[in-house]
Amino acid sequence: MSIIIGIIFLGILVFIHELGHFLASKASGVSVEAFSIGMGPVLLHKEWRGTDWRLSLFPFGGYCAMKGERDFEESFNANAVLDKDSFYGVKAIFRAVIAFAGPFSNFLFSVFAFSVIALVGYTYYSATNQIRLATDEYPEIHSAAADAGILTGDKIIKINGKEIADFSALYEEVATHPDEDLLVLVDRDGRQLEFTVHTDLNTSTGEGKIGVMSDPSSVEKKDSKRYSFFPAIGQGFSQTFRLIYLSFKGISTLFKGVKVSESLAGPARITSMMGETAKSGFSSGFRNGIVSVLNFMALISVSLFIMNLLPLPVLDGFLLITSIIEAIFGLRLSPKVRNVVQYIGIALIAMLFLLALSGDFHYFSELLNAKK
Repeated sequence: MSIIIGIIFLGILVFIHELGHFLASKASGVSVEAFSIGMGPVLLHKEWRGTDWRLSLFPFGGYCAMKGERDFEESFNANAVLDKDSFYGVKAIFRAVIAFAGPFSNFLFSVFAFSVIALVGYTYYSATNQIRLATDEYPEIHSAAADAGILTGDKIIKINGKEIADFSALYEEVATHPDEDLLVLVDRDGRQLEFTVHTDLNTSTGEGKIGVMSDPSSVEKKDSKRYSFFPAIGQGFSQTFRLIYLSFKGISTLFKGVKVSESLAGPARITSMMGETAKSGFSSGFRNGIVSVLNFMALISVSLFIMNLLPLPVLDGFLLITSIIEAIFGLRLSPKVRNVVQYIGIALIAMLFLLALSGDFHYFSELLNAKK
């Protein structure tokens, strides 16, 4: 059931991405021959307003097939007659707009999702900011906090000047600063003390850690702040930009020893996690279910936004950059160079896909072992 739920929500994100390409194509005067949710053999299809709308077998992907988008080589022929409603029959700037529209749709969905979350609010459970050293229970674990002089019973009240209200805020602040120095202000029996803690890097997740735990007895139910309409939209943008920043920061950890095969999630794991997130969220109530799903979908949307803007052939980013260069400078890659670059790009994408599949295999293997 979780897989089916995950496929539905992933399909929505794919639809939003491809819809961006579709609307931009129509606005630019380019005909769209086919629009598909899913890849591979077509299961269902219907012709409507000049476009063949399809549902295909494999749900991990989709496409918006524009008229003449494969006519790259023919577009170099001075004698070739290109239809005005074909992809290479319009100006390069319109092709750039079409390329950017897909990722931009994912960006807008993330803004929408975070705006809704800010509007409706959510309930969560968190321990206080009073910590225990992980070494108290697990002596074999390294604790950066203990090395710095922090003790069990200390209350962490600020990290790098940011107020820490509870353990959830503490976890988030530490997790997003792997392998970095943090200025930590603690309250110890009424005295405020300052420590510099260098976070460790979790090589499986890319997150930072300092070797502290929460006090389970201090867990309490809390409600997030709810915003009115326009401030909620502001939150939608700020949370989306923050997630983009953290995503790029996460990419940088790949060069610090993170195990890529474990930290990179493939389509199977994403689908499973999305389904489990939905089930877990709705078990706590309708509002929390909506918030959990939107939060996860926003995360995937930002990932799609960033990934598709990478300047690799077969991704939108490559077409965007080459179209902008052509529009400004009138320069184009020759068909021969383009083919070579495309093969390199396909090889890189295939390598990333295999790494993601390896990560999925590792993830599901651990899940199965945990259930034995």
